[in-house]
Amino acid sequence: MAFPAEMEAIDVSPEMLTLVGAGDVGGHRWPCRTVAFEFDDQLQCTFHAAPTPSKLNLRREDTRLIMIVDRAACARLYGSDPEFEDGATYLLPPELRSIALAIRDCRMLPEAAVPYRLAKSIEFVCEILGVLGAGKLVAAGNGSLSLADYHRISAARQLIDHHWEEPLSLSTIARRCGLNRSKLSRGFRELYRCSVTEALSERRLSEARRQAKRRKATGRRTPKSHQQGRARARRITGMPRRRSSISG
Repeated sequence: MAFPAEMEAIDVSPEMLTLVGAGDVGGHRWPCRTVAFEFDDQLQCTFHAAPTPSKLNLRREDTRLIMIVDRAACARLYGSDPEFEDGATYLLPPELRSIALAIRDCRMLPEAAVPYRLAKSIEFVCEILGVLGAGKLVAAGNGSLSLADYHRISAARQLIDHHWEEPLSLSTIARRCGLNRSKLSRGFRELYRCSVTEALSERRLSEARRQAKRRKATGRRTPKSHQQGRARARRITGMPRRRSSISG
């Protein structure tokens, strides 16, 4: 199939450029210090922390969609530098997929399509930053699990991050997140490159280190609950009392 020379460009603002359709990214004006959201034909979204034309021209589908955004604008909307992983591909929840689809497959007359896509582009960036901030943006794995399962595994990670003081076990976490142990173990490692036990141990040790620094700065004793959390972390990892990092 012969592709047009350049993708269609929607100049959203000095801080954002949206590219749609077939072709390469062309010589359009880019915002300063850009990041990019690149969508495949299944509307999975890949984040690029330092995009270049050559990197974004690797794909040649005829249903391309790319949003190029000023990093400072993302930080302003998010409240800090967004914690997307460079090169990671994310599974979009239905509400974000519908926005991306509306931009990509818009069939309006050009006079209406341009302002419509412009508004939808801004909406998408605001919404994906909100989903990221809420901890509901899930990285794609190898496709062995459903989107619903990935969301449950993401919930397991949030459970570890926010309820690390509780006596959590693999079985407890799996039950509270609606997964069986096998699927949780496999999916967690697929998404986070570590086991559930390793993530829980690291979270407890991280909190223990933070409390130790605070205690040293203020001269206050560590609360009993944090001492218990630190002791649980040592038991899980089999570490001696003075050791403060996870082996393996």
